Amino acid sequence: MSDSAIPDFFDWFARQQHGQAPWLILGKGPSFSRLASLDSGGYRRISLNHAVRETPVDLAHMIDFDVVEACADAIEANAGALIVPWRPHVQHKPSSDTLEVFLQRSPLLQRLNAAGRLLTYNLASGRKLGHRDGFTEVPVRFFSFEAAFNLLAMGGVRQIRSLGVDGGNQYSDRFADLRDKTLLANGHASFDRQFAEIAATVRRHGVDYAPLDAETPVQVFVAATEDQMLSVEVLAHSIRRHSTMPVVVTPLHRTGIEVPIPRDPKNQARTPFSFQRFLIPQVRGYQGRAIYFDSDMQVFSDIRALWTLPLDGAQLLAVGDTQNPDRPPQFSVMLLDCAALDWKLQDIVRQLDSGELDYERLMRNMAVAPRVSPTIPPQWNSLEHYEAGSTSLLHYTDMPTQPWVSTRNKHGALWIRDLFDALDQGAIATATIEEHLRAGYIRPSLAWQVEHRVEDPLKLPAKALALDQGYEPPYKRLPIYQSPLATRPASLATPAALLDTPPPAREAAPSLWARAMRRLQSRFN
Repeated sequence: MSDSAIPDFFDWFARQQHGQAPWLILGKGPSFSRLASLDSGGYRRISLNHAVRETPVDLAHMIDFDVVEACADAIEANAGALIVPWRPHVQHKPSSDTLEVFLQRSPLLQRLNAAGRLLTYNLASGRKLGHRDGFTEVPVRFFSFEAAFNLLAMGGVRQIRSLGVDGGNQYSDRFADLRDKTLLANGHASFDRQFAEIAATVRRHGVDYAPLDAETPVQVFVAATEDQMLSVEVLAHSIRRHSTMPVVVTPLHRTGIEVPIPRDPKNQARTPFSFQRFLIPQVRGYQGRAIYFDSDMQVFSDIRALWTLPLDGAQLLAVGDTQNPDRPPQFSVMLLDCAALDWKLQDIVRQLDSGELDYERLMRNMAVAPRVSPTIPPQWNSLEHYEAGSTSLLHYTDMPTQPWVSTRNKHGALWIRDLFDALDQGAIATATIEEHLRAGYIRPSLAWQVEHRVEDPLKLPAKALALDQGYEPPYKRLPIYQSPLATRPASLATPAALLDTPPPAREAAPSLWARAMRRLQSRFN
């Protein structure tokens, strides 16, 4: 029998014009149990492994031939067609036998092939053993979800949903019989690792992906002012860089809604953006979810994990500390149920003016949201601390060392790395650097870094550092920063070890600025 008798998945998929339809991928995770209660009409279906047992699907995808044998009856009854790689796995490893060999000894595959219901492709894991000539290679690193997702994306599908693909280390109760047999049997500790690969495919192919039971797109609102817009754009890029879902990032100062000022100075916002978070439900039309971030942040994980946290009746989720449960919730990262929050900033300010509220109860205790749950994991608000593989969000809380205004932040190279990537991907325009430099929003040496592609600010040469002499960051113009040091929040106090050497006389600044601008003009014009 010739191997040409087994059709190539991509040729078959194109002939069927399936790439034009939205697809639903079904896995064995806990959310699979919600299939009957959710509207999945309009989606073609592809199942992963044993999920074909539970529901009819257009396609069943299986990498391991052990699973094909275990699900033989279900495949014939429920699957329109079966997809198996040219080098099927046996006991989680690519087989030295091709699918043609398996076909010769499997009556099931023979029946499916005779009916035009068997499809194949080259899976990356079988490369060393030999691919089928002329077939496209499909990437996979950890789990079959990646392979199925890539098959659809490479086949032209642009809208993909999933159910039962939840990460973690659990199966739905529908697959309880498999927990001691197949659950993470390939040796990985969690299904979470696959989502970084999915995020890369989403970016590469422009796929609109989300869990079927999740609201989409992810709505992120960032408190900011214009002088912080470069940090907002880097934050937005860092979110999208790791996200498997489409994301909308909205700077709150650009919503056009006025932020009123309380009469009593003690109740007035400590920064121009302190009260902006209370605009979010109104901007969302008091519907759906929303994530709140400060602008001085950078994301390193899939925001899907934060977006899909269960609210369980809470009006908002804040960051908690599992190691120190007595620590108050942190509200610089929040997940809001906008339908449950009737915030109107004018009413909140009225309560501050009348004495019903004070600044401490509003900002430290979030008194306008009685049902607060501190269940956002602490790795989503890591204060000036980064641990690779653990930190989901790095919060640059120390204003004097924030990477866009200082070269002294020990994690500055992480922020610069995402800035460079955003510039390379066109997510940030090079003209933005010039505009922010001209306005005094960023340190002049940052433009030198962009020009010379020096990632680590701690390694800048003296000639680059000299450009920052006389530079005054925007935060120094905040009233709270100009108050006596003892009254400033800790995040604004400059540690003695980080104090800069005294700047040169103020009159020297114009020539230094002119020099920085000339260098920048030659780079970008």
